[in-house]
Amino acid sequence: MQPRDRLPYSPIIDRPRLSPPDGARVIVWPIVNVEDWQIERAMPRQVLPPPTGVTTLPDIPNWAWHEYGMRVGFWRLKAALDQRGIVPTLSINGNVCNRYPRVAQEAHDAGWEFMGHAFTQMPTHQVEDQAAMIRQTVETIEGFTGRKPVGWLGPGLTQTYDSVDLLHDAGIRYIGDWCLDDQPCRLKAGSGEMVAMPYSVELNDIPMMAVQHHRSDVLLERIKDSFDRLYQEGGDHVRVMGIAVHPFLSGVPHRIKYFEQALDYLQSHSNVAFMTGAQILDWFNSQEQA
Repeated sequence: MQPRDRLPYSPIIDRPRLSPPDGARVIVWPIVNVEDWQIERAMPRQVLPPPTGVTTLPDIPNWAWHEYGMRVGFWRLKAALDQRGIVPTLSINGNVCNRYPRVAQEAHDAGWEFMGHAFTQMPTHQVEDQAAMIRQTVETIEGFTGRKPVGWLGPGLTQTYDSVDLLHDAGIRYIGDWCLDDQPCRLKAGSGEMVAMPYSVELNDIPMMAVQHHRSDVLLERIKDSFDRLYQEGGDHVRVMGIAVHPFLSGVPHRIKYFEQALDYLQSHSNVAFMTGAQILDWFNSQEQA
């Protein structure tokens, strides 16, 4: 099915009002993305283009850029969240459980939700057997945490036409790849329904910093501006605000303070709920049944 076959058009002004959790105007969904970049392949992102303009392998500088995030940046992000009592969703390549068990274990011990993010960081379209990759990711996360993930985010938000069906068959019940609303919405899947969760390509340090090359403080400015409007609108109809960060971007010394200040700004308001994707899914399903 093409996207329009899965998702009927629904203007937000015409929908029944959802009962917000604990009276929240805005549900904040924080997501930390941790990935396995394979040195044998071209890097998923580049901070330093090759001198001749032609990428060669191995690409040590850009691999090391990401590796810094796993060695140092992740721990800054985790400290910022821990200090504020915020439990995020961990968008995780399954192979991180094998390559970076210290990172995965700390997140698991802290009660973070694990959301599948493929097995390694490469476009879904380049995977030879997508169903097998999904199964491998789900089984690896389950083996590490004792629980199957219910959420999924494709690397670079990549999906094929049949990804929703394959994911649903594997037990996934929400996805972050369809960034098209300020509330969860239902998609048709071959064997049931899938929920599209309001992940973000706007409050996301990949497009903001790695692609658009904004100043570091734009993260704080954009989060505040987005929140102010959603908070205003949420007084009438609750909104969900996804914030996505990566250790090699928001976890570096010149950006971490803006992430910390953004969290402080959000927490300074009443009627704001910080929830994981799985918690939002449970809340949304309870609304549908009410």
